[in-house]
Amino acid sequence: MRLLLALSRAIDALSEAVGRLVVWLVLLVALLSAGNAVMRYAFNYSSNAYLEAQWYMFSLIFLLGGAYALKHNAHVRIDLIYGRFSKRTQAWIDVVGTLLFLIPLSLGVIYLAWPWFLNSFTAREVSPDVGGLPRWPIKLMVPVGFALLLLQGLSELIKRIAFLTGHLELPGEEKEVVE
Repeated sequence: MRLLLALSRAIDALSEAVGRLVVWLVLLVALLSAGNAVMRYAFNYSSNAYLEAQWYMFSLIFLLGGAYALKHNAHVRIDLIYGRFSKRTQAWIDVVGTLLFLIPLSLGVIYLAWPWFLNSFTAREVSPDVGGLPRWPIKLMVPVGFALLLLQGLSELIKRIAFLTGHLELPGEEKEVVE
């Protein structure tokens, strides 16, 4: 169990690092969006590359931020019902949900998105709009984002199982029980 918990901590650190970078993307996309609006209305200048860069960064926020949100328990859940259960029942719900939904969904998206990216990469796909950006980099981020989500899902699964077996304090507190 110690090895699995060490793996979980490493995955958590990765999710935390990526999440901290994504926070800066929020600022960057806001600045780019504001700058693009100023250029369009004040100087009558617009660029498809700027618009697509906004779209790419906005997509990256969600694709790369999912694992961070899962790590911090900030994902959508029906807390009205879930919150009424004991920590042990909540952990079981998380285990079952991770095994039945999160892992299969993440694997499915990775499986389907990887060839989609490869086709785009090998064809050197670019936006059909004049001055547009290459499309393959953002298509690569779909399987990357879901791989990060899958890893964080595995980390959460390890923590919930460790909690259920008495090797970890309550989920979210992440204090190891002294053996």
